[in-house]
Amino acid sequence: MPLVAYKDLPTFKRLQEEGRTVLPPDRAESQEIRELHIGLLNMMPDAALQATERQFFRLVGESNKIAQFYVHPFTLPELERGEEAKRYIAQYYEPFDQLKADGLDALIITGANVSDPDLTQAPFWDPLQDVMNWAWDNVTSTLCSCLATHAVMQFQYNQARSPLKKKRWGVYPHKVQDRHHPLMRGVNTVFDVPHSRHNNISRKQFEDSGLNVLAASKKGDVHMAVSPDGFRQLLFQGHPEYDTISLYKEYKREALLFAEKECSKYPPFPENYMDDDVQHLMKTLKKAIKRGQTDWPVTDDDMRDALENSWGDSARSIIGNWIGLVYQITNMDRKKPFMDTVDPRNPLASIYS
Repeated sequence: MPLVAYKDLPTFKRLQEEGRTVLPPDRAESQEIRELHIGLLNMMPDAALQATERQFFRLVGESNKIAQFYVHPFTLPELERGEEAKRYIAQYYEPFDQLKADGLDALIITGANVSDPDLTQAPFWDPLQDVMNWAWDNVTSTLCSCLATHAVMQFQYNQARSPLKKKRWGVYPHKVQDRHHPLMRGVNTVFDVPHSRHNNISRKQFEDSGLNVLAASKKGDVHMAVSPDGFRQLLFQGHPEYDTISLYKEYKREALLFAEKECSKYPPFPENYMDDDVQHLMKTLKKAIKRGQTDWPVTDDDMRDALENSWGDSARSIIGNWIGLVYQITNMDRKKPFMDTVDPRNPLASIYS
């Protein structure tokens, strides 16, 4: 079943305009279908706050037909925000204390932008630990994206990230490492994932911590791993939630920063992302900007038609498997909290025993 528009969040209207099914509350209440309540801790900066929100709402809404989905966005007050974002959050986001009181079936934590390579100095460091510690005991499974994965690996598994020699930026093929894990059910043995990061957690670090690596690239980069119990934490280093033009918009933003002399280097093309025709167009723009042009004559709609998306199907499959397992585990005994329902050392055994 689809998302339920239980509040007037603009994302619901935007998704409806895209032709996606979003149930109004009265229709949702008239159907005797199981609800799943999923928290979305959105730590992205103001410019990407609503786009990231839409991306994860869209993935959840398309993921499975087993339940009605109530996605509850919240953020951390310690993150620096502009006035417009503060008003948006105050109007549409929910306080974490209320979500703790009401309970969640699952939790998604986005990445974040930080300027200090030392994550312990980030404003989200302590409050994120509070959220994760609560989720470990009270939420069936938590999905962490990119920088959230790096933070969890450091404060929970004592594995600090390392800087890459150059930014990992583009779309990369990854091979399934454990074909028998239920999260990989129905997923191609090789699938693409967008990445955009300056730092890395190595495969050895994941495996030394007892985590099970589910997908990695030929270069050894891990995209996807699960906590030692098999399901309580799902960790992504990539961005399967990205829209088709997300990497392009990042490239455009950096190119315009160069045009405005706010950075000294023109950005490289994201790898394995732009075909020859698009690269030719971007090279033409690059020459114009280096000659002093400061506008960007190409529209985002033009680029939506020109760029290919080679990762969306696998992303929907994996998120669908994740939510399906959340549903199975939480449906086993609705009267008991999660930790009283399953073996915390092996949550999946409760399904297959």
